[in-house]
Amino acid sequence: MTVPTTSGDGRALQPDAGLRGVSARPGPRTRDRLRDGVDRLWRPLALIAACGLLWWLVTALGGVPGYLVPSPGRTWQVMVEQSGYLWQNTLTTTGETLVGFVLAAVAGVLAAVVMVYSVTVERTLYPLLLFAQVVPKIAIAPLFIVWLGFGTPPKIVVAVLMAFFPIVISGVTGLRSVDPELLELVATMGAKPLQTFRKIRFPASLPHLFSGLKVAATLAVTGAVVGEFVGANEGLGYVILQANGNLDTPMLFAGLIIMSLLGVLLFAVIEVTEHLLLPWHSSRRSSPVTATY
Repeated sequence: MTVPTTSGDGRALQPDAGLRGVSARPGPRTRDRLRDGVDRLWRPLALIAACGLLWWLVTALGGVPGYLVPSPGRTWQVMVEQSGYLWQNTLTTTGETLVGFVLAAVAGVLAAVVMVYSVTVERTLYPLLLFAQVVPKIAIAPLFIVWLGFGTPPKIVVAVLMAFFPIVISGVTGLRSVDPELLELVATMGAKPLQTFRKIRFPASLPHLFSGLKVAATLAVTGAVVGEFVGANEGLGYVILQANGNLDTPMLFAGLIIMSLLGVLLFAVIEVTEHLLLPWHSSRRSSPVTATY
């Protein structure tokens, strides 16, 4: 279809007054995305650099003894010298975290779906979930060691318990965030419940669900380490516990840094996955028009 540029008597048409000064802006290009990524990253990186500088100044000026707070250089030296030992234990904790997170995600989404579609199940299950979340995991972790032994299963169970609750809550919130009028519309059009779930409810719940998954990923790392605190002979929790008992603060700081980086990495993976799967969400797209006055 061609938009006319002249009137019937040959005069040129003027643009509508309400659209003057407004021009369509194309979607973000690679350069724009790169600039946006740099704009998002430089502030947290600058804060991390400032914290590192402060850490170095405190240790360099002798503000605290070296056996209490090691210098960044000493911590890095330990990480390099003990890289094989730290890598092996990091792999152990990573495996426990990933398995626990995946199990928590599957169980959490299923529980959220059942709770949304069944009021009876929600009223029965929700108080139990809240009770389980309130109970400190460090207090019940020894029970899992007694029941399941000193292997991997107790750590996975603690990771699941830590990550399960935010996934369920975000899933329920997302599944209920659908506009009721939209649900009525698709019902009048003859959509079956399964079709409504696949086409309407579940896609609409994904932004909320990904928010819960990002929180759960960091909690899964904490859960795995807590399980290793209680009883383990490998993993980052074991490394931190042994370093604490030996007053080896450089190794203790190295374990804490690697643990934090593991949580940040999992968070970033889910963030990227959300960006790829939800380009249609309002937080992922730029404004379609821009004023040029």
